[in-house]
Amino acid sequence: MVRSEYDPNRSAFIGLVYNYANKRFDYILLPQGLSNGDHLFNPAEPMFKLKPGYRTNLENFALGSFVHNISLNTTDSKGVFCRSNGNYAKILQKKVKKHYVRLKLPSGEERLIHGKCKASFGVVSSLVKQIGTKNAGRSRRLGKRPTVRGVAMNPVDHPHGGGEGKTSGGRFSVSPWGKLAIGKPTRFKKDSMIIKTRRQV
Repeated sequence: MVRSEYDPNRSAFIGLVYNYANKRFDYILLPQGLSNGDHLFNPAEPMFKLKPGYRTNLENFALGSFVHNISLNTTDSKGVFCRSNGNYAKILQKKVKKHYVRLKLPSGEERLIHGKCKASFGVVSSLVKQIGTKNAGRSRRLGKRPTVRGVAMNPVDHPHGGGEGKTSGGRFSVSPWGKLAIGKPTRFKKDSMIIKTRRQV
C-alpha cells in the first residue's frame, strides 16, 4: 500500500495501492491493520500471507472470518454490504445449498450469498469525526429542514392536530394523509436469501 487518504464522502479512510501486474494505481476501502508499505500477495506467490485488504471469493475464506465490501453479483465485484466505518460481516457457514455462504451482517440479519461473490478480508477502518458545535445553521447546510409535530398543527393540516391543550392525537400515528406511520410492513417481497431478519428495535 502506498498511502492512506481521507475521503470527505465516506466514514472510513481509503488506501492507495499499486498493482504491479497491471502497473496502475487503485483505491480500496482501508481495513484495520493495513499500513503504508504493506504488500498484498496472491496465493500463488511464495510470500503470500493472509492480510487485511486481501480480496477474493467468499468461499475461499475460513469459517469465522471477518469480511467487508461484499458484492452481491458473481459477475461484478462491486461491493454492496459492509462498506462504512468499522463494519464487517462474519462467515457462519459454507456450502449451504452447495454454492452459498451464510453471513451475519452488522444489523443482525443472516443471509445467503453466493460463494463466487467477492469480499475483502478484515474490518473497515474507523474514522473519528470532529462534529463540532451543533446549531441550526449547520443543520441547514447539511440539508436538514425543520420538522413540525403533527399534534402541534391545526386539524385542517394534520390528522393529529387540534384539541384543547396538549394532546397525543387520540389515534395511532399516521402520516399527514392518514396512512399508518408505524406497525405497517415495508418489505412486501420476501427475499429467499434472508435466513434471519435483522434485530427489531
